[in-house]
Amino acid sequence: QVQLVESGGGVVQAGGSLRLSCVTSRSVARINAMGWYRQAPGKQRELVAAITSGGNTNYGDSVKGRFTISRDNAKNTVYLQMDSLKPEDTGVYYCNADLIEDDLGSEYNYWGQGTQVTVSS
Repeated sequence: QVQLVESGGGVVQAGGSLRLSCVTSRSVARINAMGWYRQAPGKQRELVAAITSGGNTNYGDSVKGRFTISRDNAKNTVYLQMDSLKPEDTGVYYCNADLIEDDLGSEYNYWGQGTQVTVSS
């Protein structure tokens, strides 16, 4: 089964930047929507940003104007550029994708394993 592999998390000071990446573990037939979610300790998982296969984007209110989602369809990769980071952005960031593994398969939703982002004040 294909997996989503995230990278780019870490520790950064408030005001700094990080770039997250998420790639499929192997080639797939088609990837539709891709996105990033995050979960802070004691809180529910929330949408950070999403992007369709055509490039339309959607952002959570708390990150609008600071984060940018993009994708490279040729590389099966989605990115999240995070600027002007705040301590409240701290959490585990999860990649999410709706994809079809093989030409004759159906679309399923997949999650990555998560990558920790910590913003210190």
